[in-house]
This record gives sequence, C-alpha cells and structure tokens, in this order.
Amino acid sequence: MRQKRFLPLMVTQFFNAFNDNLYKTALVLFVVYSVYNDEQQEALFSGLASVIFIVPFVVLSALAGQLADTHDKARIIRIVKLCEIGWASLGAIGLFMAWQGIMVHSVAIPLLLFVVFLAAAQSTFLGPIKYAILPQHLKKEEVLPGTGLVEAGTYIAILTGTILAGFIVVEIAMVLVVLTSIVGYFVSRWVPDAPPQSDYEMHYPLLEPYARKVSNPILRWLGYAPVAIADQVVMSWKLVRNTMDNREIWLAIVAISFFWTIGAVLFIQFPPLAKNQLLASKEVASLFLVIFSVGIAIGSVGINALLKGEVSARYSPISVMIMGLFVVGFYIVAKAWTPNAAGELLPIQMWILEPLAIPLSLMLLGISTAGGFFVVPLYAFLTTRCADDAAARTIAANNIVNSLAMVLGSLMAIGLTSFGIPVVDQLLFAGVMSVVAAWLGWNLFKAEKAAAALTADTPT
Repeated sequence: MRQKRFLPLMVTQFFNAFNDNLYKTALVLFVVYSVYNDEQQEALFSGLASVIFIVPFVVLSALAGQLADTHDKARIIRIVKLCEIGWASLGAIGLFMAWQGIMVHSVAIPLLLFVVFLAAAQSTFLGPIKYAILPQHLKKEEVLPGTGLVEAGTYIAILTGTILAGFIVVEIAMVLVVLTSIVGYFVSRWVPDAPPQSDYEMHYPLLEPYARKVSNPILRWLGYAPVAIADQVVMSWKLVRNTMDNREIWLAIVAISFFWTIGAVLFIQFPPLAKNQLLASKEVASLFLVIFSVGIAIGSVGINALLKGEVSARYSPISVMIMGLFVVGFYIVAKAWTPNAAGELLPIQMWILEPLAIPLSLMLLGISTAGGFFVVPLYAFLTTRCADDAAARTIAANNIVNSLAMVLGSLMAIGLTSFGIPVVDQLLFAGVMSVVAAWLGWNLFKAEKAAAALTADTPT
C-alpha cells in the first residue's frame, strides 16, 4: 500500500467504484422511494437499471481487453477517468431534473438510465486493467495479496458510496458525483506506466473487409455502427472461445459468473424488499448493500490469510455452500418478519431495534463473507494461469461471461416479478444457484490438482 507501483492504482480504482455506486444507488433509491409506489414497478425498475449497467460489459469487454493488451494500461486509465467527468456531469443534470420534478418520466429517468450505461461503459474499459496490471507492477508472490487488496478496496468503496447514497439528500449526491470524478482523474495521473508486453495487434474481422469493399464514404459511415457492433460480437466470442482451451481458467470464469449472478439477483431485491417486506426506509436498503460489501471485503482479505498467498480453489466449494445456507437463512428470517403495527417506513435507528433485525443482518453478512472467500482466489487464477501478454484479454473474457450470466439472472428476476412472485420468495433462486457454483468450484479444484500433478511429472 505504501508503494507508488500499487497505491495510485488502488486509490484510482477506489474512487471509480465509489462514484459508480454513489450514483447508481442514489438513482435507484430515489426512484424507488420517491417516484414509484408499487412493489412490482420498483422491482422492475431496479432490475432494468441492473440490466442496463451490465450490457456494456457484454458488448465492449472484447475491445477493452484488446486495448489493454496493445496499449499502455496507465494511459488508458487516464483517458477513461477523464471520460468519467463527462458522464458524472450528465448524471448530475438528470438527478437535478428528477429532484425538481422536471419531465421526470419523459426525460429525467431515461437520461439517468443512459448515464448508468455510460458509467458501466467506463468501468468496462477499466475492468480488465485493474487486475491485468498487477502482475506487471507486483512481484509473483504479491499478486494474490494485491488482488485481495484491490477486491477489498473495491468493496470498501462500494460500501462508502452506498452509505452516502442512502444517507445524504439527492442534491448533495449530484454534486459529489462530479467532484469525485475530478479527483479520481488527477489521482490516475500518478499510476506508473504499464506498456504492452507483446507485439499482439488488434484485428477487426468484419470492419476491415467492409471498409475495403465499400468505397463510398457516406455508405461506409452509414454501415459503420452495425458492422462495428457485429465485429464486437465476433471478437467477444473468439475471446471467450480462447479461454476454453485452459480448463482451470474456464472453470474459474464460469464459477465467478455464477457468483455474480447471485449477487445481481440479491442487489435487485434489496431496495423493494426493504421497503415492502420490512417496511424500512431507504437508509435500511442502503444498509443492506453496505453489509453485503463489508462481507465481501472481509472475505477477500480473509482468504488470503487462509491460503497464505497460494492461488488455490481448495476452499471455494465449501465457501459457496456456506453462502447458500446463509441465503436460505436470510429468506427464513425475512419471511418471519412482522411489519410494524403503524404500517409506516421505519428509520434505521428504529428498524435496528426490531427483534429480527440483527439476525437478518448477520445472515446477510454471512452470505457476503462466504462469497468473498469463494471468488477472490478465482480472480487470481485468471491472471496467474494465463500467458503474461494475455492477462487483460482473459479478464475481458471473464467480464463478458460474467455479464451474460448477470443479464440472465436479472432477466429471470424480472420475469419472476412479472409473474407476481414476491421479492422475498425470489431469494430461494439465489440459494439454488449456490449449489451449482459449489459444483463448479469443486471441478476447478480437481482441475487444479490435475494440472499440478502433470507439472510435477514433467521433467525440467
């Protein structure tokens, strides 16, 4: 943490995660608690915001990974952080319009959701770099603890941004989002250079032949966007297909994807669950997100202490099974919750005095802590089991698969809501997915042992 080769990256990533979650949480809580007054509408909006946030990771991750492997990673970080100032300013305008009641449904909410897309696009380009740059700046034995610190720092940032979003008024949130983007950009200028480590060149399999065939400049530009999008789809598939050749990496990617699918479903459910099942204020909804983030941070650091710097999936299956048990426990406590007699939304200082508030919070902490134990070693697999010059592309492939899984999970949650299934009952869906994640973790551990045995038998 005291080293210039690590601290500026850590702080830059912190501000990025903080700002994303400050904006997204402030937006969702404001709309759920101040615009809509129906559980189904609230759950659908929360799910829609989550889907929009995930889409750029599907569409742009291949490009982001190739850029990171073919250009200086530190320079990309600075460009991306400069763009953050732009979306933060647009988001502040949208929040101001919604706060003042200016064209709320026709302009303000669509603008706010568009900024969610822009914020996610920025994170898409930063995502492959924050892990892929670590082997370039850290020693081999520092990669796992460095990954754990980045992951823990990310969730502390999520925690901080989520707390503020729930406890400050929207007019302060809109100003803070812009100020944070400016500070984040200036910090990013201290990240040490990280030049590409190979002569890998970017290729556009559809766009390059199209540009050669179409000589008319007007027709060329008219077709540029759809062909470029198709190009991204092709590159995304090739990027993911390349990771399938390494069984350890592919199993790690799929297991991480199931974890984030569970996380996406839970995050969609928290605001409407807090408001309608628990009759709690938006500060309590924010508290749920905070507890989830604290648990991930605890698990991220704790697994490094348990593994003592070794990259291994040995604890992953049991960790995610424990996570699933805590999900079921959370469901049981939430179902047993008795709303207050007055039928009013309780502020956090009153809600915490409810008999089941502490057990419910502890169940949520258990879910996220076990999740941190599960997922952090899997991220370390991605950067230590691939070639040095393919780390960013591997992370990008992981982001693509993660995003597709999260979109699927979000759409399933939206579908369950549309069929009238209460939000609290949808928690069991997350519990079932934990069983699948445990099976994937076990297969990864077996692949890890098989690879170790093969290496031991290979003569040097």
